[in-house]
Amino acid sequence: MQIDIAAAIGATAREVRNLERDGKPAVAIVASRTYPTRIEDLWEAVTTQERLARWFSPVSGDFRPGGRFQIENNAAGKISVCEPPRTLDITWEFSEQVSWVSVRLYTAGNGHARLELTHLYVVDPDWEEKYGPGAGGVGWDLGLAGLSLHVSGEVTAPVEASGEWFASQNYRDLVDASAKAWGEAHAASGAPADEAHAAAARTAAFFKGEEQ
Repeated sequence: MQIDIAAAIGATAREVRNLERDGKPAVAIVASRTYPTRIEDLWEAVTTQERLARWFSPVSGDFRPGGRFQIENNAAGKISVCEPPRTLDITWEFSEQVSWVSVRLYTAGNGHARLELTHLYVVDPDWEEKYGPGAGGVGWDLGLAGLSLHVSGEVTAPVEASGEWFASQNYRDLVDASAKAWGEAHAASGAPADEAHAAAARTAAFFKGEEQ
């Protein structure tokens, strides 16, 4: 399976916001994309175990407000708000760090729906200086690209399921393009352009396995 790099990058709007959380510096990465499906179908794709396993990853847990979930080999968290078919707020707990993810769905006309994902995290100065917001942004870009393939009926399992995709040129090109796009969004948020682009390059290298 090949992902159209230009289409995947161009279909997503990216924004980096500098905020505070509990009195500490925080960053929100915001990604939004329109999908060719109804809002009810998009909601089901991003909130049900059966559909998530077909484009994202197996997820187990108690899928209701107050319930907890576990993504296989990834983050766990708590479902804070779940209001079908528009609003989902969760905690994102990974490597002893807690951040917050919000998903909002909107009707977009012509039978389409728009997804807006916001991932808010408290800044770790050393990590932020090295990788910037692209560390999270690239991961979400990969997920949103997989969601597009899923709702279009092109895949029935995550593209990375076989493991071969991570070694492909298509994956490397998508990572490079995504990291560059997040570097531009980082610079647009007020970061010095040279620092934002250097952090984006390190993020791309990390995702491609070129640095630990």
